[in-house]
Amino acid sequence: MMISTKGRYALRVMIDLAEEQAAGYTPLKGIVEREDVSQKYLESIMTMLSKAGLVDAVHGKGGGYRLNRPVEEYTLADILSVTEGSLAPVACLHADAEPCEKADECRTRPVWTKLEEIIEDYLRSVSLKDLSCR
Repeated sequence: MMISTKGRYALRVMIDLAEEQAAGYTPLKGIVEREDVSQKYLESIMTMLSKAGLVDAVHGKGGGYRLNRPVEEYTLADILSVTEGSLAPVACLHADAEPCEKADECRTRPVWTKLEEIIEDYLRSVSLKDLSCR
């Protein structure tokens, strides 16, 4: 399993929003400048986060993005599941994977299942509050 650039940037954006939340809505331009990421790329990430209900968006003057719940309620698993879809370490454990005809006799499947569980447990244990400076 490798976290994509989109996933890493989504985490950075959410940390940025956590640190700027006292200011209300944060304009995308400010995030672009602080995080040094292309605006077009961030727009696609913000659309994903907004559609998933992780952020609120307001267009127009005074608009931008903001977290819609307390910072400690966001886990890394919540955010990465939006951008990555699955955090499964092998293809056969993805939710949309075709059933494997050898799953019942696969001697390595328990290893991958346990690894997936460890990864998800860890990512659920880390909140945005843990990563933000403010």
